[in-house]
Amino acid sequence: MQQDVDKPETEASVEAAAEAPDGTGAATGQESDATAEIADLKDKLLRALADTENLRRRHTRELEEARRYAMTGFARDLLDVADNMRRAIAAVPANAREENELVANLLEGVELTERSLLTAFDKHKVARIDPARGDKFDHNRHQAMFEVPSADLPPGHVAEVMQTGWVLADRLLRPAMVGVSKAMPQTATATANDSVGDDAPGRGSTVDTRA
Repeated sequence: MQQDVDKPETEASVEAAAEAPDGTGAATGQESDATAEIADLKDKLLRALADTENLRRRHTRELEEARRYAMTGFARDLLDVADNMRRAIAAVPANAREENELVANLLEGVELTERSLLTAFDKHKVARIDPARGDKFDHNRHQAMFEVPSADLPPGHVAEVMQTGWVLADRLLRPAMVGVSKAMPQTATATANDSVGDDAPGRGSTVDTRA
């Protein structure tokens, strides 16, 4: 009789379990949402790391440029000093050093000062742009002041140097001022011959010889 009492309870439990909602689908959906959220967070983390690295590199580059070009203004102000020293040395006649001991001593002191200045320039990567006649004109380092007709130089080459230029590392402080060669104009003889050739009758043309 006890078995007859327990049987309905067992059947009721089975029926209740059958009617209960299945939790497998819900668990699978939660796992999918968690996976998507993890992937999204990972993508955001990678982007943040990439932005941080780019910022670090840009900051390093800016610091390097600041160190390299920190003395740009100061170096540019000293260029006139170097130019004036060179002009002073060049202005002394060659025989004055031999004939006058005072001039020789003074000139030696100016040359020593110029060497010290150039040594300091070289230490800080300030270099002179000193083009030679016949060098090809470089618009990045030269400034054309005028054009010179030249028979021995092709057009677009340095024909005359007016003033040397300077660079700080790879940054231009002052371009070299130069005269640039251009093609020679046609001679008067060639022009006259061309005019005669233009006026003369061409081959095979008929000349009117009637009076």
